Amino acid sequence: MKILIQAINYPPESIGTGKYTGEMAEWLAARGHEVTVITAPPYYPQWKVWPKYSVHTYAREKIRNVRVIRCPLWVPAKPSGLKRIMQLLSFVISAAPVVFWKIVRQRPDMVIVIHPYLFAGLWVQLFSRLSKNKTWLHIQDYEIDAAFELGFFKLTYLRWFATQFESRLLRSFDRASTISARMMERLKMKGVKPENIVFFPNWVDTHTIFPIEGTRAFRIQFGLSTEHFVGLYSGNMGVKQGLDLIINAAKQLKDNKRIVFVLCGDGAMLENLINEAKGLDNIKFIPLQPYKQLNELLNMADVHLLPQREDVADLVMPSKLSGMLASGRPILATASLSTQIADTVKNAGLVVPPGDVGAFVEALLVMESSAEKRNEWGKRAREIAVQEWDKEQILLKFEQNLLDCI
Repeated sequence: MKILIQAINYPPESIGTGKYTGEMAEWLAARGHEVTVITAPPYYPQWKVWPKYSVHTYAREKIRNVRVIRCPLWVPAKPSGLKRIMQLLSFVISAAPVVFWKIVRQRPDMVIVIHPYLFAGLWVQLFSRLSKNKTWLHIQDYEIDAAFELGFFKLTYLRWFATQFESRLLRSFDRASTISARMMERLKMKGVKPENIVFFPNWVDTHTIFPIEGTRAFRIQFGLSTEHFVGLYSGNMGVKQGLDLIINAAKQLKDNKRIVFVLCGDGAMLENLINEAKGLDNIKFIPLQPYKQLNELLNMADVHLLPQREDVADLVMPSKLSGMLASGRPILATASLSTQIADTVKNAGLVVPPGDVGAFVEALLVMESSAEKRNEWGKRAREIAVQEWDKEQILLKFEQNLLDCI
């Protein structure tokens, strides 16, 4: 197959949707498919274009047999609702002529749109009519719903208009896929025919991320010992994550000398979180770690922390959850019991209501007090990763769905 992918995030970004888009593209290329990706220069989660990349010029490169075209992008230093829209539009506008040329000139068999789907999807559908290729929309999170639920935009009539436009756009694709059962239900609510909906979850390479013992040397570099009980959050530090809950939990446990909270990553809320945590000795902020050290990082945790704001619980499925499960460590999540996150985590740890700091602290103390229960939850977490989140099996099924669509 000739496959064209448009997505704003792509490696070398190592967290979030870019990681999965890159792994998918490289896997398809290794299977003999001709894959081209139209993307932007890496900027996430720091919200700053990485060194050696340009915000102003187009660039080409080849990464593991995938042709990558990077288009100019405006990146706001402090993203807000309006600035995020302008950023996405800057990418869609600069990418539009490249998308047009690739579709009309090279005539791919399949065009896949990932993010930002609301803006990019319209161009792709218009251009695809000229070549009669198939189109596939993959949703990692619901952009419109999340933007309004998080309070970036509040005008009722604007939400109605955006929702109507989104529904029409979603229905125009040959296939629409997403990453959880609850998110698939939302596709149906938005008018997509059930026969056009595909379950395409995120995955984990269970041969790369796996349980290990003896992370003492890794802990030492961050001032931690084997006596510390580490609650680890690793990933993007944005609005959706609700990480202020961890800061408040650390405040309640400031006199507990054993429990230490480690927040690893970067993002729009990092500076705010550091300011909130001033004066606390039981919380550490560390930068994103190289991918080759990811397994050691995840295994450093005695428990993985997965806070999530209630208003976006079923609009997203945290990509970091797959690595947490594969590491064989228990998980403490905040989620309503009716959500997909709760359904996944309930057998691999504990789930408490979103925003309830007291319940979060109580659950953490329960987990800290019982190594036996942690081992049980950790073993179940690993089983879930191997049985339900295995990379090879998920991508094989996705490839077959692409072929069936064509």
